[in-house]
Amino acid sequence: MVSCVLLGLSPGCGPGDTTPDPGLQTDDAETVDLDNLRIGVTGKAALLPEAQQWLDARGLAAPSLNAAPVTLAEPLRLAVNDPNATFGTSPVSEDGSFTVSDVPVREMHLSLTAGLEAAGLVRSHTLIYDSAFTGARPRTDLVDVRVWGVPEAFHDALSTAVGESAIRGHTGNLAATLRDAGFVLGRVVDAAGQPVSGARLTPDREDLAGRIYYPSADLAASGQEGTGPQGLFVYVHSGVDADTFLLSVTGMEAYVPRNVGVAPGWGMVLTVHPGLYPPP
Repeated sequence: MVSCVLLGLSPGCGPGDTTPDPGLQTDDAETVDLDNLRIGVTGKAALLPEAQQWLDARGLAAPSLNAAPVTLAEPLRLAVNDPNATFGTSPVSEDGSFTVSDVPVREMHLSLTAGLEAAGLVRSHTLIYDSAFTGARPRTDLVDVRVWGVPEAFHDALSTAVGESAIRGHTGNLAATLRDAGFVLGRVVDAAGQPVSGARLTPDREDLAGRIYYPSADLAASGQEGTGPQGLFVYVHSGVDADTFLLSVTGMEAYVPRNVGVAPGWGMVLTVHPGLYPPP
């Protein structure tokens, strides 16, 4: 894996050239030209399911995603404000679908994300392809991608659940909210797509371990023991320089460690699932 990163993730770097692309079913996808490495990405955008449930329970209106731009990007390059970090964009249709063509994945280092921005949403990027699974870039089109929007109201409630004092402590008093600090919002699910309670996430660096919080279902509070009934977790960044690391589910070997990138001003959203493919 380390050699793949140092070499810029050569297309043949990984378990083998015949290994299917990780993270997505690709039965309906077209194989791409490996010398060109440009793919198409299709899928649907929606509010994060837990956020939609939280809004519904309080009678709050959901932000509209119609015509919102979906932007594909390399999160590592995005985090360091590389002007060439974005690879393509497309508006969300009325039914939530989108298609981004001609995505130059040769420019991808670790991961591919899809950002969703609209009125009432916090800036966030959903991890849609992670080289942690095979050590390679995508070699087929990505189909049935899911991109999640994070409503500002949900973000504000998460910030309150983690606690302003905790966020200020992790950022040297630079930030009072998750957005200003930079954050990772994750969901741990099982093979059927159901949330996993009691899961603990572990970064590959000890100095980051105390930055992970597990919100309660009503977002009234958060702890650091393990996921609640919704399987949610939040990582609080430092509010300064961009950072990348691996996140693992402690004691669960079926869950592949995941690459994440964080920087102030936005959040990464990911679904942590067992095996190579997400649940249907």
